[in-house]
Amino acid sequence: MKYEEFAHLKMEVDEKNPFCPMFVLPSGECFYLEPVFYTQLQGFKDLHKEQYHRIIDEMIRLTKKNKRIVFVGTFEYPQTEVDDSYIFLEITDVTDPLHIFVEDKSRGSDYGD
Repeated sequence: MKYEEFAHLKMEVDEKNPFCPMFVLPSGECFYLEPVFYTQLQGFKDLHKEQYHRIIDEMIRLTKKNKRIVFVGTFEYPQTEVDDSYIFLEITDVTDPLHIFVEDKSRGSDYGD
């Protein structure tokens, strides 16, 4: 899979985590990107195209700050096996502080039994 947003970073494959690419920043900090997180990220790209670069910039900023991150679909059931030096962040951990939200336009059915 191509990760155009992170093409400028070194990508490594961890044999313990073959489905989650690891990206290494030039300064040495790194992050794993789980497929579910990336799918959610692409959803934000579709919904908030003009704000998308801010989300990517925030992911890089958080990685520099925390040194080791796993961007997960859900922290309750991470796919990535890492040691305790990593923190787990979900998409809302990145987007909510930026005030970029997914608008839930779904609603319950008007049909009753």
